[in-house]
Amino acid sequence: MTTATANLENDHIHILRLVDVMERITHLAEVNVAHLENIVDLIRNFADGLHHAKEEQMLFPKMVEKGFSFEQGPVCAMMHDHKEGRAFVAGMANAIAQYKSGNQGALMDIFKNMKGYIELLRAHISKENNVLFRMADRAFSEEEQLFLLSQFKNAETDSAHGGVVNNSIAQINSLAMFYNVP
Repeated sequence: MTTATANLENDHIHILRLVDVMERITHLAEVNVAHLENIVDLIRNFADGLHHAKEEQMLFPKMVEKGFSFEQGPVCAMMHDHKEGRAFVAGMANAIAQYKSGNQGALMDIFKNMKGYIELLRAHISKENNVLFRMADRAFSEEEQLFLLSQFKNAETDSAHGGVVNNSIAQINSLAMFYNVP
């Protein structure tokens, strides 16, 4: 991985695999609640907690330095998607809690939020990989890319996120194997 954007695209591979697992689950009549809770944790800790932190705290501010805006345009759109994704995850977590307390009807709310998240994330990742990251690649010098990449690597190993990447990937792989997701 030689660029910061390549690092983020690598995260996307694993996030999309988790999204594929979620899609499989939405077609089931019975669900494994522990798997649902694990998915919410993976989203909160890996997709949002680490990956979106790399974007929101490092990449996007650097893009703003290069003339992009937090108020409009592609960076603004990505921030909006992140916020919308968090709402779907909160909806999933709330519905899972209701389902665990005996409300069988909450399963439909779990699936509704999962489907919303799936649709959002697939479109969001496509926009980032094909548009936003290509803009960043054109805007940043090689030195700036390497600096961002080093910041990302530091974030991946700092005390708040240490072990999150490898642990999350292992959990995603385990879920993918369980649900026969390639």
